[in-house]
Amino acid sequence: MHPLHDLSRRHFLRQASAWSALAGTAGPLALNLAALGSAAAQSAGEYRALVCLFMYGGNDAFNMVLPLDRSNWRAYTTTRTQAPDPVALLYPGTPPEPGAPAGSPARLGGVLPLQSGQRTANLGLHPLLGSLKTLFDGPKRLAIVSNVGPLVMPTTKAQYALASHPKPLRLFSHNDQQNTWQALGPEGTTVGWAGRMGDLLAAQNARPVFTAITAGGNAVWLTGNTVRQYGVNTNGAVPLGVNSAGTVFGSADVGAALQRVVAQATSTHPLDGDVAAVAQRSIAAEAVLRTALRPASDPTFGTPPASGAYNPANDPKLRYDNPLTGATAANNLAQQFQVVARLIDAGLRGTSGCNRQVFFVSMGGFDTHDFQNRNQADLMARLAQAMSYFDDTLGNLNARGQVTTFTASDFGRTFTSNGDGTDHGWGSHHFVMGGAVRGGQTYGRVPLLAVKNTNNNNFDGSPDQLGNGSLLPQISVDQLGNTLGRWLGLSDAALLDIFPNLANFDPGVRNLGFLNA
Repeated sequence: MHPLHDLSRRHFLRQASAWSALAGTAGPLALNLAALGSAAAQSAGEYRALVCLFMYGGNDAFNMVLPLDRSNWRAYTTTRTQAPDPVALLYPGTPPEPGAPAGSPARLGGVLPLQSGQRTANLGLHPLLGSLKTLFDGPKRLAIVSNVGPLVMPTTKAQYALASHPKPLRLFSHNDQQNTWQALGPEGTTVGWAGRMGDLLAAQNARPVFTAITAGGNAVWLTGNTVRQYGVNTNGAVPLGVNSAGTVFGSADVGAALQRVVAQATSTHPLDGDVAAVAQRSIAAEAVLRTALRPASDPTFGTPPASGAYNPANDPKLRYDNPLTGATAANNLAQQFQVVARLIDAGLRGTSGCNRQVFFVSMGGFDTHDFQNRNQADLMARLAQAMSYFDDTLGNLNARGQVTTFTASDFGRTFTSNGDGTDHGWGSHHFVMGGAVRGGQTYGRVPLLAVKNTNNNNFDGSPDQLGNGSLLPQISVDQLGNTLGRWLGLSDAALLDIFPNLANFDPGVRNLGFLNA
């Protein structure tokens, strides 16, 4: 039996054992939930994948998605036009000033207005998100989910002020809120909600080791009770001790001998056995992907080099226009999306043995306490180019309708400026992209923005803003995850188990409606 096929059998047995070990009636209930989730995924039939793009540091969504109506715009410019380096962007139609400092609002020009529709507020995007505006306005494969964040239950400003009202733990802390977005609890919570989805979906995959894959570093979001995330780099699978051809010093025999040694336990100690098991898993997985993935230089994913070896850093499809230097530069986020696209292609062609997958990509640098204009301009340019590349590549694969990508971040940022940047906030706007997305629309109520009351330093004129102007979320991460999980084929009962806080929300608002079935 092939090691990965044996892993599939053992995964099922481990899952059944884990559920049956639960005390009382929880065991049969969990087994039923697993069966419901698996049955739902089976009935869906076609391949589907979910991709999380995590923006580490806390993205300033106030400068990514902007309300353009008169009242909100007045509050925005009044609050953010502060010395010494105003972070307020300019109104649509304002021409850019080529001589202004790189990254400055004047150099960028006006924000990009979105086409208004029945379910679209009067909104604009950051000036460097032009390709995302195109996806929103034209083919409508992009939607905005407004003011999302961790919530235990619906919360008003008055309730937030009450110590007795349940709230997420350790708000405004990077590590804790990254973990809460990914695993519904502060740092120390070890099982993520995509991993728990993977627990239920892995039985649909002949090779469950490829159910949850990260190209963006270790992410608790992908860790389940039985499913473990599999890490790849921008070149694909990571070979253990050997090169991509499976050789050492040019010898396949030496490479095979090395892998035999690292995959064998040398003692009866449990840790030694676990290390050997991880090595076996890595070796078997890399051997499969070595032949399952089409080359990155294939025109579907990249640009074949005129001569020499392919280098993704030099591929024009994976480069962006740096707004600070005026030169093109390598875009690591696009490179992550490239390997994800190759893995999706392998799933579509049946060479990876997967019918349902969850992926994680990431970019850092969003903790813009200082120099926000320059830093966020560069980040937005990279974000737009990478997401546009991924959409184009999925189009090449005829797979846009089978892949849904969404953005996430630690938290939003404060509405107030600290002089040249912003501080830690809470709620934030996010994008959802894909062929199954009911795009060109905004989901959730666009927040009402106000100006600070000089008497008490609060934003009394808005039901959506706290003392420093940060957003009080109106949509929970649980609602967002529930909507995505339903599209993957999981049942309502399974999703209530994964997202227990959903029980605190009215059933009519648990599904946000931004995805077609």
